[in-house]
Amino acid sequence: MPWIDACAADDIEEEDLIRWDHGGKTYVIVHGVDGNFYCTAGLCTHEEVHLEDGLVMDYEVECPKHNALFDYRTGVAKREPACVNLQTFEVKREAGRIQVMVP
Repeated sequence: MPWIDACAADDIEEEDLIRWDHGGKTYVIVHGVDGNFYCTAGLCTHEEVHLEDGLVMDYEVECPKHNALFDYRTGVAKREPACVNLQTFEVKREAGRIQVMVP
């Protein structure tokens, strides 16, 4: 799998996220409180609501519809109604750009 250029690192404020669509799929890229970048599937596993309007706090993203909570570093579902984890993808920062490895 090749690295895919997704966005500029400056496009995402710390403790925020952006939507990224690629290859007919949707993702979110999160700029974590630790300064690192993370990528997960973009749809909540509960009712497939997009996480782009979700709230990022510490190491978690909250779904804007039913408040399901996920650890964006691991994808682990931490609060109901979500009980299925989010898929996560490798991310690297290179020359001020965020690159993601997706299938």
